[in-house]
Amino acid sequence: MDWDYPNPFTLPRTPQPADIDGLNHTNNAVYVRWCEQVGWAHSEALGLSLEDYRRLDRAMAIRRGEYDYLLPTAEGEALLIATWLVGGDGKLAMERRFQLVRERDGATVLRGRWDLVCIEISSGRPRRMPQEFLDTYMPVVVAAAP
Repeated sequence: MDWDYPNPFTLPRTPQPADIDGLNHTNNAVYVRWCEQVGWAHSEALGLSLEDYRRLDRAMAIRRGEYDYLLPTAEGEALLIATWLVGGDGKLAMERRFQLVRERDGATVLRGRWDLVCIEISSGRPRRMPQEFLDTYMPVVVAAAP
């Protein structure tokens, strides 16, 4: 696959009948849900789960999400969704990127990005990332393209 960044964390996805909209292709909201799924799976693979977020009273919340829907996909198509952490200030903010690729021809069908901010779950206010977040996330950050 022609990935935007090295060493992607990937999950396979295949649109099911319930994912298909009135235009007979995968509904855009499904792609957003897949981004959430791969983001959580990546975090858990790195060693931070929702339980850890609750224990630490901290979370990386989406401040802004952007999605570029490049090509449609259809029911039953084999797809791979990839994610990377591509930026982080080591204090409050991080950036996560996504790329959805159709397996049969390697075409990129979606690109997305999230601007994330660390919050205190109990108050919803921005707070510095705990050391556990820094130790887990910062070593896997890849440089974003200019």
